[in-house]
Amino acid sequence: MKKFLMAAAAGTLTGAVVTTQVAAPLLAQEAANPTNVYEQLDLFGDIFERIRAQYVEEVDEGELIEAAINGMLTSLDPHSSYLSPNDAADMRVQTRGEFGGLGIEVTQEEGFVKVVSPIDGTPADEAGIEAGDFITHVDRESVLGLTLDEAVDMMRGPVGSEIVITVVREGENEPFDVSIIRDTIKLTAVRARTEANTVVLRVTTFNDQTYKNLAAGLEEQVEEAGGMDAVNGIVLDLRNNPGGLLTQAIKVSDAFLEKGEIVSTRGRDPADGDRFNAEPGDLAKGKPMVILINGGSASASEIVAGALQDHRRAIVVGTKSFGKGSVQTVMPLRGDGAMRLTTARYYTPSGRSIQALGVAPDIVVEQPRRSPDEDEEEETGLFDRTEADLRGSLDNDSLSEDEIRQIEEDRAKVEEAAKLREEDYQLAYAIDILHGLSVLEDAE
Repeated sequence: MKKFLMAAAAGTLTGAVVTTQVAAPLLAQEAANPTNVYEQLDLFGDIFERIRAQYVEEVDEGELIEAAINGMLTSLDPHSSYLSPNDAADMRVQTRGEFGGLGIEVTQEEGFVKVVSPIDGTPADEAGIEAGDFITHVDRESVLGLTLDEAVDMMRGPVGSEIVITVVREGENEPFDVSIIRDTIKLTAVRARTEANTVVLRVTTFNDQTYKNLAAGLEEQVEEAGGMDAVNGIVLDLRNNPGGLLTQAIKVSDAFLEKGEIVSTRGRDPADGDRFNAEPGDLAKGKPMVILINGGSASASEIVAGALQDHRRAIVVGTKSFGKGSVQTVMPLRGDGAMRLTTARYYTPSGRSIQALGVAPDIVVEQPRRSPDEDEEEETGLFDRTEADLRGSLDNDSLSEDEIRQIEEDRAKVEEAAKLREEDYQLAYAIDILHGLSVLEDAE
């Protein structure tokens, strides 16, 4: 059966270790192990039969076995789990970029559901859900003690239906409720635009359309700008990107690298490791790059940020990423279900693992939270007047009309950048870096 590989998913384990010399006590222990395993399997069978025969209510035998399988997998780590036939089908749909739901990527921490990141333009994003939020209740029912899959099931429902989730957020004194209307989530993997002379590529997820959308979006923006010479750099915005397909993370990294390693994976057996290298060709033609990350940047996002950072191809700006450095292999099972199993860790080109540590930005830039009072403040305009506003002021006779027009256009761009700084400080900071680099390059 063909394996389906997700978010840093590559390789499987053989599970076989061969030794040539073994001490007698170890041999005795190995001989005893199968007996212990069979005894425990017999114990499992006894418990299953007693539940089926004596539990206070009639049970669904299939659901009971699925719960046992899932319990075994979820006891390993937060990312290993059993996927029922319906869940497996949903996962395959999600990688194609359209599905029903709230639009959040979640994990489990301290018994509660933790938001890895909201997805741009989804109901959760529009409702104000943020990376790092803890979901404690769904429709007033606690999720404490539930598995992650059980909690996610509680959040599922028909498109158009309402759900109320209770959120605990750092910096807030009390939990608060958020009402969200479920909707069909149509993911736009990449949104491309130009700010001043900088192309901004906002990558929201790594599905099977990501590289294709990124290449097309970059080409379109460069063409509208008048060619690559008119562009001062690229911002790759990976904030709140929860990851996705490893193959797409490799392609996006390769898009801006001429050579060298992109990522490697290592399992229990060193022979099962993989190494992925870049091929010649840089879509940005060597233009400087800034990558934006934050606590919602996970998995495949961290592969891209780590690869371009290690190769000094991009300056990484923002806050520390999520820190998911493990590899999950999704293996189809009989009955159309699947098993998501952690099979390896991945490493950046310099050999560092980001598991539980995350990618540290080269320049730490926090995104300030806007105070509600800021919108109510009015500008007085007392200091907006200039010499040109004074009655009878002299004209500037040293510049031609074209030079004056160019100065006014440059000033307008600066003012636009100032507005952007109020809306998105981290992005404005990234654009300022590229502008500064272009000024230095022109001076040379």
